Amino acid sequence: MIEKQEKPERAEEGLEDEHFRLLVESVLDYGIFMLDPEGRVQSWNSGAQRIKGYAADEIIGRHFSAFYPQAAQDKGWPAHELSVAKREGRFADEGWRVRKDGTQFWANVVITAVHDRTGRLRGFAKVTRDLTDRKRIEELEKSERRINEFLAMLGHELRNPLAPIRNAVAILRAGPAGGGDGPEQRAAGIIERQVHHLSTLVDDLLDVSRITSGKIALRAESLDLAGPVRAAMEAARPGMERRRQSLDFQHDGALLPVVGDPTRLTQIVLNLLDNASKYTPAEGHVLLALEKLDRLAVIRVRDDGIGIAPDLLPRMFGIFVQGDRSLDRSQGGLGLGLTLVRRLVDLHRGTVTATSAGAGRGSEFEVRLPLDSAPALDAPTPAPRTGGGAVYRVLVVDDNRDSTETMAILVGMWGHDVRVAHDADEAMQAAAEFRPRVVLLDLGLPEVSGYEVAERLRGLPELAGVIIIAMTGYGQEEDRRRTREAGFAHHLTKPVHPDTLKEILTSIG
Repeated sequence: MIEKQEKPERAEEGLEDEHFRLLVESVLDYGIFMLDPEGRVQSWNSGAQRIKGYAADEIIGRHFSAFYPQAAQDKGWPAHELSVAKREGRFADEGWRVRKDGTQFWANVVITAVHDRTGRLRGFAKVTRDLTDRKRIEELEKSERRINEFLAMLGHELRNPLAPIRNAVAILRAGPAGGGDGPEQRAAGIIERQVHHLSTLVDDLLDVSRITSGKIALRAESLDLAGPVRAAMEAARPGMERRRQSLDFQHDGALLPVVGDPTRLTQIVLNLLDNASKYTPAEGHVLLALEKLDRLAVIRVRDDGIGIAPDLLPRMFGIFVQGDRSLDRSQGGLGLGLTLVRRLVDLHRGTVTATSAGAGRGSEFEVRLPLDSAPALDAPTPAPRTGGGAVYRVLVVDDNRDSTETMAILVGMWGHDVRVAHDADEAMQAAAEFRPRVVLLDLGLPEVSGYEVAERLRGLPELAGVIIIAMTGYGQEEDRRRTREAGFAHHLTKPVHPDTLKEILTSIG
């Protein structure tokens, strides 16, 4: 009777074992295999062969240390894994492993101790997943974060010395001989242009970083595209006049309503104009045309410059790509302008193309943007300004003494009463005694940040209603958001343009 009862049970167990074997064998995304108590491979499924590269007859009987880099073995792996699994029943880890061909992959590994019914250790079940793609993505993300952090720091460190230089130029411009055309004023003009150029390079670097990482957001509104286009044209014209280049504008005056960020739209056109000017010799011609084509607004920038070689055309919008640099051009650039154009146009749901008949035959760039089907272009009436000629007590707080001194001189030349401080303690003492109406506050102060200084200043009863303006080398959107949330009235990125600051001080009620 006992034999007759055991035979069906054994048959069922055998059938279950076969089903389990087939299940394990069919799994391709996981390497599943058994090890004996000493770590020698006892079984091998198709997933293990796909991940590690060994056929079953090549690996069964070998020790599983074959899957570990020498550096890991020198540190006591994989014996450590078996020791933990034997003691605790399970071991899980991620790390680099080695395939048959010697290449490494990032593996997620789970080792489980297997015991028989008497509790005796029979070996280990090991499951391996290849997570190399995930690891590479994580490494790329880390690298991108490091690059973004580096670019932000680079921008800050470059902007700090540019700030006093720009202030000093503004002081020279506003001095007794500021309206003349002597050598001093010509030198001041050169410095001013080069400071602007360096500031633009820093902005381009940071913009590419922000757009690439998805950290830039458009401040979109319904507008007439002619406005940003004309603003770009006026910004580009002085540089082109210095190069004795002509800039012609073609537009029939028709309304071209689009939804976009006016600042970024101006940047798109200005970069195209700067690019055309850069690659066009002196006394060359640049055409800027604006027109409607079906349901699209079209911007064209055409020049009669050096043209674009056919092999370069497909790569024109790539990062750091530049054309022939044999001509003598004062504005070199980093090859970022067209990259920014492409990314910004994409954000506006548009397209940009480049064409050229070849070297020496000029080039043309065309931007197409969708027209707004329901424009609302009535511009709000500007709020009337009060106190246009008012004089204020202004406290300048910055640990960079050159920046503090030049800013104080400049603001004083505008008629305001100015005091300076170089750290938090000086700022608090000066504020209590001086009771400023406006505080120009650097955020990167030593020991105590500008954010904390601002909070302390607002806590002084005698400074009720004080206007605190952030001055900083950090100008990314996250930085601006943080200053807004901290209650700063304005966020000015170094080097602060004197006209911008003067406009803010004039607008205070």
